[in-house]
Amino acid sequence: MIKTTEKTLPLDTILSGDCIDVMNSLPANSVDLVFADPPYNLQLRGDLHRPDNSKVDAVDNDWDQFSSFAVYDRFSREWLKAARRILKPNGAIWVIGSYHNIFRVGVALQDAGYWILNDVIWRKSNPMPNFRGKRFTNAHETMIWAGKSDASKYTFNYEALKELNEGIQMRSDWVLPICNGGERLKNEKGEKAHPTQKPESLLHRVLLASTNPEDVILDPFFGTGTTGAVAKKLGRHFIGIEREEAYRKVAQKRIDNTRKYDADSLRVTTAKRAEPRVPFGNLIERGMLNPGENLYSLNGRWKAKVRADGTLITGESRGSIHQVGAALEGAPSCNGWTYWSFKRDGKKMPIDMLRQQVRAEMKA
Repeated sequence: MIKTTEKTLPLDTILSGDCIDVMNSLPANSVDLVFADPPYNLQLRGDLHRPDNSKVDAVDNDWDQFSSFAVYDRFSREWLKAARRILKPNGAIWVIGSYHNIFRVGVALQDAGYWILNDVIWRKSNPMPNFRGKRFTNAHETMIWAGKSDASKYTFNYEALKELNEGIQMRSDWVLPICNGGERLKNEKGEKAHPTQKPESLLHRVLLASTNPEDVILDPFFGTGTTGAVAKKLGRHFIGIEREEAYRKVAQKRIDNTRKYDADSLRVTTAKRAEPRVPFGNLIERGMLNPGENLYSLNGRWKAKVRADGTLITGESRGSIHQVGAALEGAPSCNGWTYWSFKRDGKKMPIDMLRQQVRAEMKA
């Protein structure tokens, strides 16, 4: 185990050992996000065969075996407690699971003090069939997204997710394929390196949604390193914890062969409310607009005069750019920044152009 101090973190490193012990050795309040893919405790009863009598390569590893629900619940509570300690006050966690475990984990999450934000359904576009024909085909897994507490100001890149979804608000049901083909990692014997390897598309969406470049993401069940590989591509830092040497070797090789995207490619669309606030009066103070100058509604129906205090006046209406616009249109509200324009050299230009100029100067 790598020891850390209050000022250091083993960034971009795969740590060996029990995840609870390792997390307890890390500094408190030091991680931005935890992504956890814990053992599902599948409770398999015998082998599963296809109709042609071939055996299904099911998850029957020792790390997924628990003697009882009580033992599994105790394990869940302990690792969730350790994860919460190292999360920053505004940090968050994602936990993925199936019907075998996710409801038990959800209870443990809430009992530990986390604040659930969403449950997200990963609907698999190519699920494994139900060979016995005794149940519905299990075609989804559930992810719980939760803040460290109800007071956490968690990261959510809403506009970036909307752009990722072709301009439509991202929903909580994600249709993505399972990991297969060339993405499925193999060991030295040519066998699946890990039975529950998650697709990079899933982690791309999770990290794009809830982290920013240079954030630190910890994965306590690192496996073959999907979280680390995607974090590296997206310019985030990762800390992986994995007790199985075979998985660590595959993950390290994978991450060593992963390239980070260039800085310009990592920029994402941000919400307008996240932009610096610019009062309309600031444009008057800076001489970008002058008292007595007219503004014109973009629909061409109205004009109003700018006053020295940043208000507008037209006929019986006076007030802010928003209030006057709403009064003229008989509407309950109005975004004055997108409603009004000014004239330069005979051409109308939106006043929001001036606001964006000021914001650019504030960021420089």
